[in-house]
Amino acid sequence: MTGNNEHHEILDNTDSTDDNQPGRHRLDKSMKRRRVLIGGSAVAAAGGLAIAGLASADTGGSESDSTETDVEASASSTATSGVCTLNAEVTEGPYSLDGALVREDVREDKEGFEVQYTFTVVDQANDCAPLADALVEIWHCDALGEYSGFVGGNGHTEDDNGTFLRGGQMTDSNGQCSITSIWPGHYVSRAVHVHMRVHTDVTLTDDSYTGGETIHTGQLFFDPDINEEVQATSPYSTNTTAETALADDSIYDDGGASSGLLTLTALGSSVSDGYKATLTVGVNSA
Repeated sequence: MTGNNEHHEILDNTDSTDDNQPGRHRLDKSMKRRRVLIGGSAVAAAGGLAIAGLASADTGGSESDSTETDVEASASSTATSGVCTLNAEVTEGPYSLDGALVREDVREDKEGFEVQYTFTVVDQANDCAPLADALVEIWHCDALGEYSGFVGGNGHTEDDNGTFLRGGQMTDSNGQCSITSIWPGHYVSRAVHVHMRVHTDVTLTDDSYTGGETIHTGQLFFDPDINEEVQATSPYSTNTTAETALADDSIYDDGGASSGLLTLTALGSSVSDGYKATLTVGVNSA
């Protein structure tokens, strides 16, 4: 499983010349052409987005990790501007599972540096207004690069309950939700990242959900300089598998996935104190 991760998570490119490469999983043409929308330039700066310059946008990628974002102000600005920039949909990869737990804290007993996510979801179909009652779901590997439900894929043996570091929250009337997790580790062939889906029209159960429609599938990324320091610190440093740099990641470089670059604000003086991470995520609910 470990050796195939890169092939499973590569987004299909129209001009690719290696369609016959054994073992490569590709998205169909409907997935290649699907798009999500990210808030306009003012919101991108506030939300820490790196606009990929797709569709009508000519803006290059940028990132910020030094200024704390006022997420509510971002949502308000987006709603009044009505300006959205098209950005490519990203493959969900081989480690997704259905029926995520709806909960604010997905860490369970996993060791790692705390990350406090705040997402603001805006809807192009409604003039980029905040999207309420949407389920924002995330999942990612632990400090050793292992996913719940697939433990062993990165060469480590540990308990697998199928739920750690997976879960989601419903957005409020401002289109916002918060999820607490840990900084992900790394595994062979991919840079450090987090997977995301946004669902609408779900029915909540006691601790999960049923039904609904997935209107966005994306991935989130981290400042490479901060990540280098994190991965060199215990417990991440005990992961001896090879790490792929963000600049060399096949997903980040293709299809505008750099729009998933998080804005990070340190919670203390050391990386071990953790970070706040914010992002404005534009979708089209139509």
